[in-house]
Amino acid sequence: MSNALKRARPTSSPDGFQTPQKRGVPAADLAGSVSLHPRSWDTEQLCAFLQTQGLEAAELQCFREHKITGSTVPYLTESHLEKMGICAVGVKQKLLICVRKLAQSQSYTEITKVFNDPIHGHIEMHPLLVRIIDTPQFQRLRYIKQLGGTYYVFPGASHNRFEHSLGVSHLAGRLVQALQERQPELNIDQRDILCVQIAGLCHDLGHGPFSHMFDGRFIPLARPGLTWKHEQASVQMFEHLIDSNNLKPDMEQYGLKLDEDIHFIKEQIASPVEEERGDKEWPYHGRSKNKSFLYEIVANKTSGIDVDKWDYFARDCHHLGIQNNFDYERFIKFARVCQVKDMMHICTRDKEVGNLYDMFHTRNCLHRRAYQHKVSNIIETMITDAFLKADPHIKIKGSGGKVFQISTALEDMQAYTKLTDEIFLKILHSDEPELSDAREILCKIQQRDLFKCLGETQPPEGKEIKKEDYDGLCAEIVNSKPKTISEDVELKAEDFIVHVIDMDYGMKKRNPINSVRFYCKTDITQAVKITREQVSKLLPEKFAEQLIRVYCKKKDAKIIEAATKYFIQWCMDKDFTKPRDGDVVAPELTPMKKGWNKDDENQDSNRNSSGLKCKVNLNF
Repeated sequence: MSNALKRARPTSSPDGFQTPQKRGVPAADLAGSVSLHPRSWDTEQLCAFLQTQGLEAAELQCFREHKITGSTVPYLTESHLEKMGICAVGVKQKLLICVRKLAQSQSYTEITKVFNDPIHGHIEMHPLLVRIIDTPQFQRLRYIKQLGGTYYVFPGASHNRFEHSLGVSHLAGRLVQALQERQPELNIDQRDILCVQIAGLCHDLGHGPFSHMFDGRFIPLARPGLTWKHEQASVQMFEHLIDSNNLKPDMEQYGLKLDEDIHFIKEQIASPVEEERGDKEWPYHGRSKNKSFLYEIVANKTSGIDVDKWDYFARDCHHLGIQNNFDYERFIKFARVCQVKDMMHICTRDKEVGNLYDMFHTRNCLHRRAYQHKVSNIIETMITDAFLKADPHIKIKGSGGKVFQISTALEDMQAYTKLTDEIFLKILHSDEPELSDAREILCKIQQRDLFKCLGETQPPEGKEIKKEDYDGLCAEIVNSKPKTISEDVELKAEDFIVHVIDMDYGMKKRNPINSVRFYCKTDITQAVKITREQVSKLLPEKFAEQLIRVYCKKKDAKIIEAATKYFIQWCMDKDFTKPRDGDVVAPELTPMKKGWNKDDENQDSNRNSSGLKCKVNLNF
């Protein structure tokens, strides 16, 4: 056997099994020292090693002048060497080969962790990512359902924010590494890759119980006037995670610059707040404009195409039993960075435009079929009601022994770390008298004793309901009492619940594809826009609509029947679309609305017939 093959053979454990964690070339083989890791080298030790690799002493003077050490050398790029004054092509190439060897020796001799993920297969995590994962703040995500109340409708949707976060980190690393290999001129270094992976891992640290139910339903009712999003809490929790687990030395050990890189990670999770924006043209401080594309990987504020969506599309579809029509592997294959004015953006091939329309269509389908399901939405409404009733009586101890409630725990990350979906069971299993009202609501959810959905409608375009009008909708329905309802049935505004749901492709009424840039085969450096008309005439013309659902809290069949007719009359008065079962539940009302009685099938038939006659006449 040749010496090369002997070196390539991995060292086996006593039982002959070789795990992925054990692979890699020992640093000693490259450094000539068993006891000292290359990361620990000072400038002179590093120069001594580079001299053994054939570099002249004069060529290493730049390393001494810039005080390059073993911990920083893996992050050197060609542009860094040029700034140091090393411009000769042969010397640069030789140095970059040595840097790559050292980077490999430092990365792969560390213990990595392999996760067997049902979506992405075996994914390998950098040691620093493992340190973050193994903290109480990150482990908390194991106990927060990814889809909140949707689990009560789709039995398979039991997955949590924990595994989603691992998946986002994995995809973030794959995309940035693909760009690094495809375009070396971008000067993506190991610091950039690690920071993007950390941002993907930590982007959802701030989610509360039942995910979006907490920041979308509970907090606006419990803390009216408070402007709060889970991204803010993710940044705060990330800071708390670093400080409480003393991770800064670990971050420095792996070559991160604390101030600059921590800022960069936080900016990827949540855009800079107004007071930090500084230069309005470029508000970020973690990376400069020439690396603006890095901010489009985890949470893309430009087009909405990011690895966060890729993972939850694939993961949610898998657990919901819904087909995923978007292939992120193709996007990674065709991703390139192109300059658009003075910014660098991630672009894809022109032929992928149809695939991206499919991506946003998949997002819309998931919202329609699962995220905004009529039953899961009312379950989350009932859980919110229970939490509101329990809020004054729940005590959560935070930093300094201070006590917080469900609604105030977000002010203290030590208290917020303890707030998970477990609060549901704490209320459900309690025997405290002050929690009896909240407990009763949760018992009804368990017994499937839910509020009844009366139907769904849509307003005409241009007459959508505005947020400031939400509070008066229930009273409007009560005032729309049909004349056919007997006088002995009386309903009040508090008997109704109205959900106004704004559905869109992610950018309200705008077409998100208009914000995407593409490149063509003929010139891969030139970024172009592709309009909807250039793709297909069968694509959607509108990219946003509003759905209105009405529920009744009463259980009596007679009252439900009357409430449904109130709802139908309200739709008629407001000139909304006819509810799907309107002709069945209110046959005496729907004929009174002229616009609701068109026979679309006959109209289409007449249209086809007239077109056929016209064609025949033309042939003659």
